[in-house]
Amino acid sequence: MDQATQLFSLFREIGIIQQLSGTMFARRLPDGLHPSHFALLSNLIRLGDGKTPQALASAFQVPKATMTNTLSVLGGLGLIDVRPNPDDKRSKLVFATDAGRAFHDDAVAGMGPVMADLFPLIRDVDVEAALTELQKLRVILDNNRDI
Repeated sequence: MDQATQLFSLFREIGIIQQLSGTMFARRLPDGLHPSHFALLSNLIRLGDGKTPQALASAFQVPKATMTNTLSVLGGLGLIDVRPNPDDKRSKLVFATDAGRAFHDDAVAGMGPVMADLFPLIRDVDVEAALTELQKLRVILDNNRDI
């Protein structure tokens, strides 16, 4: 298999895994919330909040209008807070609320039983090695978004 075909196959497998795991996770989110909502909350918690809506739209590679909608849903549920930017009065900053952090922690904990059921099924997969390689790939892709 040539390099281009190999790389295409890798991305196809990652896409299929994302679809399957995303659906598994989406079924366990409360009504009205989507994996994209959880992903945004997770980003704020994992990488630090206080980002502008534009920076978040860029990070998620979605139009600003899509990000505005996501922020509206999460803000309406009290999971995030959008505040004026003290350094630039024309922009706003997004913060996870205590309720948002608790929701995130509960959602992750709620996946525990699913992971416990799944783990024996993938016992032959070297999860640690796969995670290490996927993290390397993510960094390369993240640093080369313009390709």
